[in-house]
Amino acid sequence: MPRPLVHGLCETVACLLMACVLLLLPGCGISGNGAGDDAFGGFFTPTDVGVIRHHVRQYQNSLREFTSRLYAKNPKYEKDPDQQRRKINAIFASQPTVEQVYANKQSHEVLAAAFNPETVEPDRVYLLSLGLWKSIVEAYDVREGGIFVSGLQIPLERLQRLHHNLSQVNWRLKTYKDKNGKLFFLTNEAGSDGYLNMGYEVIMTRILTRLEDDIAMRGGLPERYMFSMSTIFVGILL
Repeated sequence: MPRPLVHGLCETVACLLMACVLLLLPGCGISGNGAGDDAFGGFFTPTDVGVIRHHVRQYQNSLREFTSRLYAKNPKYEKDPDQQRRKINAIFASQPTVEQVYANKQSHEVLAAAFNPETVEPDRVYLLSLGLWKSIVEAYDVREGGIFVSGLQIPLERLQRLHHNLSQVNWRLKTYKDKNGKLFFLTNEAGSDGYLNMGYEVIMTRILTRLEDDIAMRGGLPERYMFSMSTIFVGILL
């Protein structure tokens, strides 16, 4: 075989070997850049996966705090502190569920029920928190115990639908009222001393910011929405 040809083949083989080594090194994988990725482009790097796992843990912690605050501000939905704790653990700690109707529904159905004037479940805090955590579970493929395990692919469309639904929750919290003109959920209104607690706004902003980072890692852009009373929650698991 002519020497130039042998030399060219050796260079080609060396380049291929180097590319394979780089793909196997932590942090050197190929990140996805959109819904139309090929077999490699849809994968996250090990660094990306670590960030996402951290975000899922933070979502869980933030939503636990969110739920505790809602119960404290809206005791009419569940007056018994022990029952409140049992419900929170049923949602976030995979303990036995306190009811069987909404525990088996998809997230968008539970969120819709939380703001439905005719809902049959009297505890709207439970419904809202259950729907929010189910949304995270569906979008990120979270398994029992709150662990993100897939480590490879998360469809961009799921993250975008999650962003839409969480943004709509944020809007409905400030908008939806009962037949007496009272907000379903008391959140950021001033207390008797005039103090305005912005904790809910901070928690929701924190969650949405992390989600927008994950959408950006996946090659997408978070949208801005104009909601109305006719806007519905979309199914994440389409």
